[in-house]
Amino acid sequence: MASAKKVVKAAKPAKGKAKPAAPAPKKTGGKAGGGRKSPDIAASDPVLFDPLTPGEVADALRTLTEDRRLGSMAKVGRYRVICTEPLVVKPPHWMAGHRLARVVAYDYSTDRCVDACIDLDAGVVSHLELTKAQPMLSRDEEALAVSIAMADDRVRSKLTLGESPQSTLHYWGRTPKDLAYARRSAAVVFGRADGHASLVAVVDLLDNQVTQVVPAELF
Repeated sequence: MASAKKVVKAAKPAKGKAKPAAPAPKKTGGKAGGGRKSPDIAASDPVLFDPLTPGEVADALRTLTEDRRLGSMAKVGRYRVICTEPLVVKPPHWMAGHRLARVVAYDYSTDRCVDACIDLDAGVVSHLELTKAQPMLSRDEEALAVSIAMADDRVRSKLTLGESPQSTLHYWGRTPKDLAYARRSAAVVFGRADGHASLVAVVDLLDNQVTQVVPAELF
């Protein structure tokens, strides 16, 4: 019986013997991401970064307005292009190496922002985002706001000699009671050449009219 016990005791260490650890994977260099080699961005075609040509801008706008998702915007025609610029994506994205254009427009008919990526090589809208965001004013909107403010009798009656438009800012109301809270608007700041602001005219860009005329110190 004593010998049997010894056999059992001797068997225990063999039973709990640990398996040999698996060899650690070799590091192949690179940063986080499983050691995968990062794409060679230096090999990208520098032409992709060039400014869009007038022909490319026209192609991008035509492709955008022909997209069925923007059929109502193109049909009504109450929209304004805010900016068009080249867009470059890094490999391994499937659009890497394609000539791309980013187009931002504001659709006045539905009061929404259109942000799209146009693949000029394939002639398709590769990405489209429709939001209630308010993009920056375009140069045309700034010029329109100034012309509307200058034609308003209330504005002209309050301007003194030497005062003229100094700047035009994108403006939205602070409270829902303010008309500019839900409508695309611009604030035209008037003042003298020394930089002293005297008057601010808020212009509703949907109905092309001045909605507020406020002294600059109260704006």
